[in-house]
Amino acid sequence: MRLEASLKSLELTVRRRLDGLLQGNHVGLLPGPGSEPGEARLYQPGDDVRRMDWSVTARTTSPHVRETVADRELETWAVVDLSRSLDFGTAGTDKRHLALAGLTAVAQLTVGGGNRIGAVVANGEQTLRLPARGGLAHARGLLRRVATMPPAPEGVRGDLTDALDQLRRPPRRRGLVAVVSDFLGEPVWERSLRALSGRHDLLAIELVDPRELELPDVGTVVLADPETGRQREVETTPLLRREFAAAASAHRDRVAAALRRCGAAQLTLRTDRDWVADIVRFAVARKHAWSGGGAPRAGRPA
Repeated sequence: MRLEASLKSLELTVRRRLDGLLQGNHVGLLPGPGSEPGEARLYQPGDDVRRMDWSVTARTTSPHVRETVADRELETWAVVDLSRSLDFGTAGTDKRHLALAGLTAVAQLTVGGGNRIGAVVANGEQTLRLPARGGLAHARGLLRRVATMPPAPEGVRGDLTDALDQLRRPPRRRGLVAVVSDFLGEPVWERSLRALSGRHDLLAIELVDPRELELPDVGTVVLADPETGRQREVETTPLLRREFAAAASAHRDRVAAALRRCGAAQLTLRTDRDWVADIVRFAVARKHAWSGGGAPRAGRPA
């Protein structure tokens, strides 16, 4: 009962704040209402530059545009990384709850009108495949299955690359792939994500806690890696704090660069910020871009 109440509260929170964006199908996340991304072709003079396919353009070094097929149901797939590093949070919530919030927003912005949503959920120990189906009841059931997936045992690493590869075998129909992860570790998943960009629009939802960006001045502290179980006692000296912050910033820059190379739009949600407001701003910007305000751009927010 507590889980059902929590999920309902989360859904209502997202719906209230996104209410103005929910007029029409998939507004804010996909390239225009009532259209499905089609094949990429060479750019011709007079083509709408907002339809530029930057990932194909980068691969071929020739400008390409993405055509659309109108009035077709759309299919959304969520790849949800529930590795143990998500069971961490030092502010208003933890990253696991933030992952569920991001997935709820994706479902709310894409469900309806015959559209379908499915998911591949992985915690490093097991992978859960939820088929793409339509309807609000299915979306709620999908969220419930994600919320009740148990954490992997300590010492088990997540494998985002394998989860992404699940969507390539067999190939899915064209649509949106939303990847929900904290993207910790080196971006070894880039090749798998880039392979999906040829058939799908990509959205990366990055989950961040402030303590992953900088260490507080608390003297001696024990740092633990939840995926390996390793612990280390350190003294949070000014030098260590500067080096930690620099390393964290460099890592996020590498992740953002990899996502840009894959052609993925990036939405960052933080445990210490109003994540619903961040989702709304992102969706409004996407809606504005596709409606004539300029081409959507991927990249890490300031």
